[in-house]
Amino acid sequence: MKSVKTVTLMRWLFGQLAPYKAKVICAIIALIIGSGSWLLLGQGVKVVVDEGFVANNADKLNQMMLIVMAIALIGSVAAYFRFYLMIWLGERVSADIRQSVYAHLLTLPPAFFEKTRTGEVISRFTSDTTVLQSVVGMGLSMALRASITFIGALLLMLVTSPMLTLYVLIAVPIVLLPIRIFGTKVRYYARTSQDRVADLGAYVDESLHEIHTVQAYSHEYLDKSMFEGRVEDVMLAAKSRIHFRALLVSCIMGISITAITIVAWLGAQQVLNSSLSAGELTAFMFYAVMAGGAVATISEVIGEIQKAAGASERLMELLNTNSAVIEPLTPELLPKIVSGNLTLSQVDFVYPTGEGVLALQQISLAIEAGERIALVGPSGAGKSSLFQLLLRFYDIQAGQITLEGVDITQLALDTLRRQFALVPQESVIFATSVADNIRYGRPDASDEEVQAAAKAARAEEFIQLLPDGYQTYLGERGVRLSGGQKQRISIARAILADRPILLLDEATSSLDAANEQYIKLALDELMRGKTTLIIAHRLSTVINADRIVVMDQGKIVAIGKHQHLIENNALYREFAQLQLVS
Repeated sequence: MKSVKTVTLMRWLFGQLAPYKAKVICAIIALIIGSGSWLLLGQGVKVVVDEGFVANNADKLNQMMLIVMAIALIGSVAAYFRFYLMIWLGERVSADIRQSVYAHLLTLPPAFFEKTRTGEVISRFTSDTTVLQSVVGMGLSMALRASITFIGALLLMLVTSPMLTLYVLIAVPIVLLPIRIFGTKVRYYARTSQDRVADLGAYVDESLHEIHTVQAYSHEYLDKSMFEGRVEDVMLAAKSRIHFRALLVSCIMGISITAITIVAWLGAQQVLNSSLSAGELTAFMFYAVMAGGAVATISEVIGEIQKAAGASERLMELLNTNSAVIEPLTPELLPKIVSGNLTLSQVDFVYPTGEGVLALQQISLAIEAGERIALVGPSGAGKSSLFQLLLRFYDIQAGQITLEGVDITQLALDTLRRQFALVPQESVIFATSVADNIRYGRPDASDEEVQAAAKAARAEEFIQLLPDGYQTYLGERGVRLSGGQKQRISIARAILADRPILLLDEATSSLDAANEQYIKLALDELMRGKTTLIIAHRLSTVINADRIVVMDQGKIVAIGKHQHLIENNALYREFAQLQLVS
């Protein structure tokens, strides 16, 4: 994504406030009241000096002190509402952006995640949105307050002494120079710093998720060393950002303080020649200090905004990433009863990262409703690719795939995928309860239906031995279960989903012989009346299939029954002897 102007990024960020206009207006009103209260204090100071101290009037002094305290109280109450509302808005906007980004990520195909590391995406959810939360919640509030204070102070300075105000205004363009020079640098290095943090998060995510392998190969020392290198990369990027931000703030503060000092000296000259009263000079300097403080605050906020611009750019990249798998504007409908007729006609497919190499080539296969098809072949033959195309995780380059005679590209993705139940070889277990894992394909299923599916998958016996039965928390990626137990949970999920087409990546491969017999009975029940495609690794699966499809290098090289292929196909015969496990 090419670089976007900071103004565009900020317009997008602050556009997130649109649904909360009422709260924004209330916050601005509180901000105006608060800033106005502090500005009024300057007039109170003027009266205290001229009519209290100089005139030696104790009553007037007492009266003005009470008024000043009342103004300060009003300002404090307004500050509470401003602070509360702006912090709430920052939290709300951050939460909304997280929801929008996550919802969009769920629509992106696997091709996106092949190129983008999960830890990097997580970093954008956490560190980037936290930066935006800070800018909206505190930065915006500070910038608005400082802007109102600066404008109000400038106007009151003009009323107090037009000549001294003119001198102050001469310094304003000089103050803007550092913002122009260093602001872009701050944004660039802020973006770089966030990218390095994302790399760090990705590395942590990967190494901790694979902690068993890390420790089994005694890789801890090397991982620690590599992590330290990434931490130093973060520090190096942060060092440049901090350097330019510090330059920005220091230059603005130096120019502002120098300007105020010069103006104070000029004002003192006017008091000495009686063209300005002591109270007017005191009030003017009060406003000048407020204006200078406002400028310093704005300069700090500009640094934060440049940092937020980098974070916004990274989040907008995610939101603007379009899925290569596009849903039709007016999807076609499937018959009310889907029996599972599938047809692949002259299908060619290349992975987005496949550098033009065909993963599948001229695949033609008609699968009838209720048929059991076994897919066999060496690794890389294209068996898993076929599953991914049926679920339309990718689009084909040539040919056509139909379900019940309807081209799958003309179906809504949700409609298409609801016709399939997938049982992968590496069972996916989520960090929730047993019941929620089984219920994943049918969230509205009752407890009784969940238990019936577990019984059918022969999983209930070990589930009942867990500490909390069906409510047992299984840990991240199901660390509390064995491979066979995970697979039975996965099969129970498919049974409960009750979909017309099954995609089984050899669902019994992780089971011992005793458990396999139980599971095979469950699968036979599951497959009854359903169209089933099985990536086969076991002889028993192949023999029971209606047809065996032999694949090699992305092509179908033979189709038939086990005995026929043994006698007539050399590749299948060799594969059966070497790889099919009885």
